[in-house]
Amino acid sequence: MSIWTDHAGRLHVGIMVGGRRIHRSLPQGASKGDAKLIEAELRKAIGHKQPNIPGDPPLSAIMALYIAHAETLRSPKTAIQHALRAGPWCEGKKASEAEQVAAKLIADLRPHYKPATINRSLGALKAGLTIAYKQRLIPEDYGRRFSRLPENNQRHTYLSLEQVKRLADAASANVRAAIWIALLTGCRRGEILKLTREDIGPDHLRIRAGNTKTMRQRTVPIVAALRPWLEAIPLQINFEGLKTGFQRARKKAGIDVNFHDLRHSCASLLINLGTPLEVVRDILGHTTVKTTERYAHLHVDRQKEALDKLSAMI
Repeated sequence: MSIWTDHAGRLHVGIMVGGRRIHRSLPQGASKGDAKLIEAELRKAIGHKQPNIPGDPPLSAIMALYIAHAETLRSPKTAIQHALRAGPWCEGKKASEAEQVAAKLIADLRPHYKPATINRSLGALKAGLTIAYKQRLIPEDYGRRFSRLPENNQRHTYLSLEQVKRLADAASANVRAAIWIALLTGCRRGEILKLTREDIGPDHLRIRAGNTKTMRQRTVPIVAALRPWLEAIPLQINFEGLKTGFQRARKKAGIDVNFHDLRHSCASLLINLGTPLEVVRDILGHTTVKTTERYAHLHVDRQKEALDKLSAMI
């Protein structure tokens, strides 16, 4: 049997090609369709005849390398989906043709996907080529020959305190706690869901390295308004429950907003209070202040407001 499910409900793929056994464990929640796609990629990668040009393996084999690597990532299922999206363009192509494949992929996907989504598939291709280069399967890192698309589709929504209150009042108890924790700490949804009682100190929250996007631990001061909501930690709700509960709350409140916008709102409110970008960077856990500079226009808005008041006086 090439595809099976273990006692924990997790799917596995195992194939024998030329006396060689290849086994892959799929991430929790993967479907049988995902397993079949991975099986097909593995068969192509392992069963493909030796290419005519030494050091120029098929791109399908390169993507199989990336899929195996993706199992070690924090979001393996998502990473594999982005890699599989690029599969049709890699079919029948060699590693040395990666630049042309990337150009064709961009041209075909651009009418249907945002640049950020296309970049995830380009990133998977680039990562696969880098892995192949490090394993000396190709003479150069062909991924350096093409670039990702500029991402100008960022959507930032900043909520006022009144809007946050309206949203929280429309939510269930656990979702309401998550909303206020997000606003008062700048934490991401996943970071909030993974908080435990042990992470709550006398005067600060510990956001563990394994739970952060940057894989770096950070601490967030506990302010007075936050303390009542920390009683709900750990939240008695999972990722899907919070997602669904938040969607119900925003519809009831009549506010078109994403949960991540609470993080943006935390930053905007802090900046409007005169907080330096470097401090906002540390609170949000950005690696560099460059990431925080996306909020720099809010500083300019405050300056214009002050000058407008001076202008009115004159």
